[in-house]
Amino acid sequence: MRSIWKGHIRFLLVAIPVRIYNAIETAEKIQFNQLHREDYGPIGYDKRCKKCQQVVTNDQITKGYQYEPDRYAIIEPEDIAKVKIKTTKAVDIIGFVDSEEIPRTFYDSPYFAGPDGPVSEKPYALLREVMKQTGKVAIGKVVLRDREDLVAVFPLENGLVLQKLHYPHELRSMKDVPEIDGATKLDKNELRLATTLVEQMVTTLSEIDTADQYHEALKKLIESKIKGKKVVEFEVEELPRLDIMSALKKSLQASSRKPMVKAAPAASKKKALTLVKSVAKAKPAKKRKAS
Repeated sequence: MRSIWKGHIRFLLVAIPVRIYNAIETAEKIQFNQLHREDYGPIGYDKRCKKCQQVVTNDQITKGYQYEPDRYAIIEPEDIAKVKIKTTKAVDIIGFVDSEEIPRTFYDSPYFAGPDGPVSEKPYALLREVMKQTGKVAIGKVVLRDREDLVAVFPLENGLVLQKLHYPHELRSMKDVPEIDGATKLDKNELRLATTLVEQMVTTLSEIDTADQYHEALKKLIESKIKGKKVVEFEVEELPRLDIMSALKKSLQASSRKPMVKAAPAASKKKALTLVKSVAKAKPAKKRKAS
């Protein structure tokens, strides 16, 4: 695993040398290129001015902030350079908080933080174990790519995770979501059945099928195209329309019959879920005997 940043996690007089690694595997992501349908040539993108329709070069482009329709405050590169924050190559810990205090919507990109050399092994392990025992999460700031990011540092297994956080001003409020009513009256029987259903479905994440079915289907589709096989569509499941009480009762019956476990191996799946299949000739129908 290759590190993307090298620095320190620093709180008060303690500085722990660390290396930061991407926690997301981008190589597994399937990406498509846009092609010209007639000759399959890759499509390029011109930087074209929407006002004069001229294609421009990078040195002819500047930045502007739109503060009114068709009116911009022009911001030149030298203007931005004046507000760049000094890079300290350190994650400066501001304090430690309970994990429940950080709203789920604050979390952004995750990274792994690993010790940088033998000198950091002991203080790194000390910080990890202290946060495990106290249940606290470190909140800090770090300058990455000329911007000061708010980050959380927390233990995971034998290491530390550094996760970017959104600033509060970047997030919308749940109160602005239409048609949310916290005063909706609930039927006691429906609430009781729903609670029972949740209790029956309690499991662990390791027992839940977390496979990316769409990713696997895309891989099979691409393989079929390369091999020249016929592509078959997935069947669309029709969802029954039931009132809430009937739906809860049927769900309880279903959950009591089968536990939530991982999906069966690919070899045992139904043919309806097979993306690629060979074309077989239809057999002639047998003639019915006259009675």
